[in-house]
Amino acid sequence: MDPLKKAAGCWSGGRALDTIGSMTGISERAVVRRLNDRLGFGPAPGDLEAGVDATVRRLLGPGADAAAAAIAVPTGLEPPAKPKTPDKQDKDRKKPGQDKAKGPDAETTPGGERSPGGERSPGAERDPEAKKAANRQRAAQERKLTLWWLDRMVVSRTAGERVTWFWHGHFATSNQKVRNAAWMLAQNQTQRRLALGRFGDLAQAMIVDNATIRWLDGQRNRKGSPNENLAREFLELFTLGIGHYQEADVAQGARCLTGWVLWEDGATFQRRRFDSGTKTVLGRTGDFDAKDFAALALAQPASAAFLIGRLWFRLVSATPPDAATVARLSTAYGGSRDVRSLLTAMVGEAGFRDPAASLVKQPVEWAVGLLRALGVRPGKLAEKEQTKLLAGLRGMGQLPYRPPSVGGWPAGASWLTTSAGVTRLQLAQQLAKKADLSIVDNATDRVSAVGALLGVDSWSERTRSALAGVKDPVQLTAVAACAPEFVVSG
Repeated sequence: MDPLKKAAGCWSGGRALDTIGSMTGISERAVVRRLNDRLGFGPAPGDLEAGVDATVRRLLGPGADAAAAAIAVPTGLEPPAKPKTPDKQDKDRKKPGQDKAKGPDAETTPGGERSPGGERSPGAERDPEAKKAANRQRAAQERKLTLWWLDRMVVSRTAGERVTWFWHGHFATSNQKVRNAAWMLAQNQTQRRLALGRFGDLAQAMIVDNATIRWLDGQRNRKGSPNENLAREFLELFTLGIGHYQEADVAQGARCLTGWVLWEDGATFQRRRFDSGTKTVLGRTGDFDAKDFAALALAQPASAAFLIGRLWFRLVSATPPDAATVARLSTAYGGSRDVRSLLTAMVGEAGFRDPAASLVKQPVEWAVGLLRALGVRPGKLAEKEQTKLLAGLRGMGQLPYRPPSVGGWPAGASWLTTSAGVTRLQLAQQLAKKADLSIVDNATDRVSAVGALLGVDSWSERTRSALAGVKDPVQLTAVAACAPEFVVSG
């Protein structure tokens, strides 16, 4: 049997967790690797030689991420221009001083096709070629945006980019419905700017964010005709969790969120559409608006424990923290809801060093970690290779800016399907071909050398035996990247 196929076949069917979970202890070096995996996208060359304290300071200290910031922010992401079709309703909805073709994100503009966000594009049905051209332009913009973020992830040196990735899954928003790369970029930049700050600032920014409003139908929520989607998801998925609010809180919360209208240049608050007056939300009564609603949710005792649980699940362990751990972390989080302080305390917990606290890497985390180890930048690849990279991520089920639902992406063994494994191997082969593998090719012990390249100190006997049968450096690197020791953050 082909050694390559035989080796890859050793790790299908979700066995990676068993392999990593069998470790009997975790060394200081393993803690450093775990820090780089959980608060970054894996170690860059030399990172495993640093101590635990130095690694925590680099990842969670106040310093800026100069390497990521050096990558130019993409431009030209404005949505395609719409055909101008004057009509009375556009005039009625016109924003003062704005051209009538740039009406709000309305539901009833005649003569066009409804977009996933509730907007009708005037004339779209009458000009199918223009529609196809606009879709191609949107796809090209999203591609540019996605490659830019992958580039930032690959070169990042602090926890900022990794925590931004967490917030993208937490406040999950998909461009499939938003259909506006500029708004997705703006949301991404807001999440990055506030990633390690006060959670209250981030939550209040997200509830009036252009992409969030479009994604959760906030523009359809107006006085006399409430839409509860945004209010419900904000309580259930973003701040409190099921069981910590009532249906009446959702209904009253929707009233707090009325008044926001989407124009082509962003969201605008229109007081005439706002449902003013007394509202009772989560036991408090007043004339509350959107930011008040966010503050009321965050003030609930359940909010801190909810966020701690979400961060713990994604960055530490699938086993929830016990009550004493939550209490300690809540103290670190504090009244200011400081995310940096919370994460610093979290990685200092005994649970972070637990040998059983292994996490399957999400496809993006795995791919970015491999790109880092190989010294390959997505933005430097040829266009054809970039297409293969994005296709590989799509084939594994995860692309930035495309979460499957408002609940975000799955976790754990759901990423270890046989089909995902095949795609993972194909992508690893593609990326390995672009790397300088002389350190592996020239080594006496190639299996150990490829481990050093990938930041893996040791292989299980089963893995080492499988890798020993693969002679070609490219194929060896690809198969090693699909081994449990790399696919799982142990």
